[in-house]
Amino acid sequence: MSARCSLVVNGKAVRVSTGDTPLEAALADGVIAPTHGMHGSYLLGQGPGPAPRRAQARVHRAEAVKLSLPRPSKTADTAVFAEVRPAVQVRRVGTVTQIAPLGAHVVEVIVTVTRCLDIEPGHQVTATFEGFEPIDVSPTLRLDGTTELNELVFHLRIGQSCDPVGHALGEEILLGHPVKIKGPVGRGYYRPGGGRMLLVGRETGFAPIWAIARAARYIEPTREIVVVTGASDPLDLYMRPSLDWLRSTGVSRITLVADRTRQRPPDVRPGPLTAHLTGLKTTDVVHVAGDASTVGAVEVLAAAAGARCYPILIPQGL
Repeated sequence: MSARCSLVVNGKAVRVSTGDTPLEAALADGVIAPTHGMHGSYLLGQGPGPAPRRAQARVHRAEAVKLSLPRPSKTADTAVFAEVRPAVQVRRVGTVTQIAPLGAHVVEVIVTVTRCLDIEPGHQVTATFEGFEPIDVSPTLRLDGTTELNELVFHLRIGQSCDPVGHALGEEILLGHPVKIKGPVGRGYYRPGGGRMLLVGRETGFAPIWAIARAARYIEPTREIVVVTGASDPLDLYMRPSLDWLRSTGVSRITLVADRTRQRPPDVRPGPLTAHLTGLKTTDVVHVAGDASTVGAVEVLAAAAGARCYPILIPQGL
């Protein structure tokens, strides 16, 4: 069998050696030429001049010729790529299927949607309870860490006159109440990798903090985590079952804080959350969820230390 054959490309005869592809033969004879693409890579097709003479036949080459797109640097921060990737919002409809008390002024509201919503821990969604204005809320897990794929678990404050939804829970908003969901919303979601993770939550801001912490213990079991959470009233420190689970998985630095001293247990410290957020490092990653004053104060501390901070703002009254 002959070691060569011929074919016609663009009206010109091209010699092809055994082991060569027609594309390689056309490149070698100058019928088509490479041209520079982005980042110095070569794109096949048009070009200013012919390619060099034929390289060795494939059967004699030390390694195959590969054409590939440029890859990101291995040292690039993966969080940067996640940051610039736009989140695609989707809409879901559902109904309220459970309202259960968690603390003196906090209830767990579960909305079952027709189709599951693909969101990251720490993301928020816009929930519109029928007859009320939309609110931004943080999906989380039950305190024992369980949930179903088509369930959205929310922690909401009740009896707040400044928030119509919180005021209507258990009265106008009952089981079966229709809810429209749109999301994801926000940029405070969990990003694997990086240094020590500090999770700071006030009141129902613990909801996204719990979702992030639970995911991190499974995805990055060796990553150091510090949790600081609190409330105005010690009776609203409803998150103890979740904190017990975190301790059992090796999270040793957990601080509970309450503003009021009334009925404050011995393990609950007084004062603002920021008073217990010390020793920040430039390599730390901080997630903070709460009211505007709490989020702003933690952001200032993180900026002063050069740490990355991802805020999750909880609307007033929620």
